[in-house]
Amino acid sequence: MPSNTPSAPVPQGENEPRLDPQSLTSNRTDPSQNAPTNVDYTPHPESSIKVSEEREEILKKITSLYSGSASEEDMRVYAEKAVYDDPWSFCDTRWKVAGQWYGIPKIMAHSRTLATEIVLSTPTTLVWKQTQEYTPRVLHKGFKVDSLVTCTLDGEGRVVYHKDQWNEKDYSHEGVGKVMKTLNGDYLGLVTRPPGDL
Repeated sequence: MPSNTPSAPVPQGENEPRLDPQSLTSNRTDPSQNAPTNVDYTPHPESSIKVSEEREEILKKITSLYSGSASEEDMRVYAEKAVYDDPWSFCDTRWKVAGQWYGIPKIMAHSRTLATEIVLSTPTTLVWKQTQEYTPRVLHKGFKVDSLVTCTLDGEGRVVYHKDQWNEKDYSHEGVGKVMKTLNGDYLGLVTRPPGDL
């Protein structure tokens, strides 16, 4: 099993996407649909931009992970030193990222990607809006989360930084919240036990 070496501080700007969610997601056609923060993370699949098959495959693998696939093949979309950053966790290796994804089937009765909308694709970035429905095993009642998913890619098309934002605020990587996210990222894999060779 890989070591759960504590995460090192992440230099700001090193692979971390710092995009403007308002400019990427605001509904210019009907501003009344925007949240007070001027973001609209609800996907509109009919507005999704066209991307290459390779980019579609990245999206497919990651949404499969969100939906509980816990698949080694899907995990290979990440570089070995990939970073995963969401409201609950911060991981800085593929094995730690796998610890998060392998936890979904253990704590969720169901997890389904209901819709996506790709809003940006550049040589190094893929960004989409996503609606995910989670049904925890203990509650048996689903809840939906709209988020903005941003992936920074390396030259081989592997994800080196995956950021999942649930609101308009970017992550500061400071304070108690960052400590809790890092502890979750560092140690959850010891519970969920993804394959050691990831």
